[in-house]
Amino acid sequence: MRVKRVNIGIKSVKEILKNTAETMKRLERGERLKPVKEPEIYFTSFEAFRKAMTPKRLELLHIIKAKKPSSINELARVAKRDIKNIAEDVKYLEQIGLVEKKATDHKTKPVIDYDKIALEIAV
Repeated sequence: MRVKRVNIGIKSVKEILKNTAETMKRLERGERLKPVKEPEIYFTSFEAFRKAMTPKRLELLHIIKAKKPSSINELARVAKRDIKNIAEDVKYLEQIGLVEKKATDHKTKPVIDYDKIALEIAV
């Protein structure tokens, strides 16, 4: 089984803007960019990462991957949490790129297509 990873890193806004500007310059020159092998998500600080990746959200990622719930309601039942809180957490995880939502038969199914999250912090 091929393992798909999501790389999470810590970068300052200044560093992200600098990298974006460099990429835009390369595109303007007509250079081809290498395709991204694995998705990358960046936070501005370790504290921002900790606020985003709470133990409950990490648990949701595990439940989605292991149990493959068919809906947000089923995910709430398996996690034994309030549906409103689950929906908010799934929405946030979707916004940062860690969860996809697929519409199926009047339901919204949370989906994860990776096996590992790798956290990299430059020192």
